[in-house]
Amino acid sequence: MKISCFPFLLIILCLSSSFAPKHEYHVSVTQMQYDKPGKSFQISIRIFTDDLEKGISEDNNKRIFTIKNNDQNNPFVERYIRKHFILTSGQKKAEVQYLGKEEEADATWVYLEIPFSENPEGWKLQNSILMEVFDDQVNMTNVKSPAGPKTFLFKKGQTVQSL
Repeated sequence: MKISCFPFLLIILCLSSSFAPKHEYHVSVTQMQYDKPGKSFQISIRIFTDDLEKGISEDNNKRIFTIKNNDQNNPFVERYIRKHFILTSGQKKAEVQYLGKEEEADATWVYLEIPFSENPEGWKLQNSILMEVFDDQVNMTNVKSPAGPKTFLFKKGQTVQSL
């Protein structure tokens, strides 16, 4: 009796892909540093790539995205980040400039700049990245400003904090 290898290989392939390493937590880390000579905040956000892909997909009618270096997804990443990373004071909203993204292993770095010549005291930062996708999402933000370094944790129900 001759047994075909195809069904056996298909089963092995399916089982092995179900054991692919996945992270069990949902977190982003943001570095936000004030550049005094340039009068701007330099910002880098590290997000798990698969989480970012899911967030952008949810934001675009479940369209499937694959984030890679040199892809055509910058407009989608930019729109998503601008929607969830906002610096405001009263009715004023700081202009977030999207500089680009860079994939690194299982994470994507997103780079931003915010021209800023005022004292950041009293300004509010919203960092709600991926909170509409994952209930346990935590966004840690390290801010280095003229007032000194501070670390903020943003999570569901606490998406805005005063600098």
